[in-house]
Amino acid sequence: MPLQNRISPFSTIIATPERGTWTGNRGVIHNAHKEIVRNHAVKYWITCELKYKNFQRKVMTPNRWTELFFLDEATAFAAGHRPCGFCRNSDFKHFKSLWLLANGERYGLAKDAKIDAIDALIHQERLNENGFQKTFKANLTTLPDGTFVTIDDSSKAYLWFQQNLYEWSFSGYTKVLEFVQNQEVEVLTPLSYVETFKAGYLPQVHSSIGDILR
Repeated sequence: MPLQNRISPFSTIIATPERGTWTGNRGVIHNAHKEIVRNHAVKYWITCELKYKNFQRKVMTPNRWTELFFLDEATAFAAGHRPCGFCRNSDFKHFKSLWLLANGERYGLAKDAKIDAIDALIHQERLNENGFQKTFKANLTTLPDGTFVTIDDSSKAYLWFQQNLYEWSFSGYTKVLEFVQNQEVEVLTPLSYVETFKAGYLPQVHSSIGDILR
């Protein structure tokens, strides 16, 4: 039986046999029976390499951070995660510099602000007062590549990439969706991440997109 450790663009944690191309964590959120018992335990939600040097971990070891898995980096960003500063140090530095370039002035942060301050602000963008994913509305064609949205059916998530909308699933992208120019959509990816994408950070997307285009 698969463990409940796969993350959707809606930031929900699902049990499914599919894996993904990235792992990451939100702290220790499972119990001794490998059951998810909370949504998060820390404000730094990170995305990590599946393999890093010769490190080996047993998934959901008691009292150790809970390994979560994502289809691709764009999914991880939509769910509220950002690059890890340890196993993805180069990506982390790139992300942090662009995040501050795109958002620092709006939030009143200096160019040398610590990541803890950034994580605290990002956390405010992730969840509403009821603990559910916070979203915002925008014109679809103004969004950068790598942004996730919903449209009429709020149970489905779509990736905006190279002027196309791709329907998401745990195993990959399944089809291209037709859309209306200047269509208003509900954006799942946190606002400051969207601004960071506009500043030049392009998140990795799953190879199934290439299969659809062929």
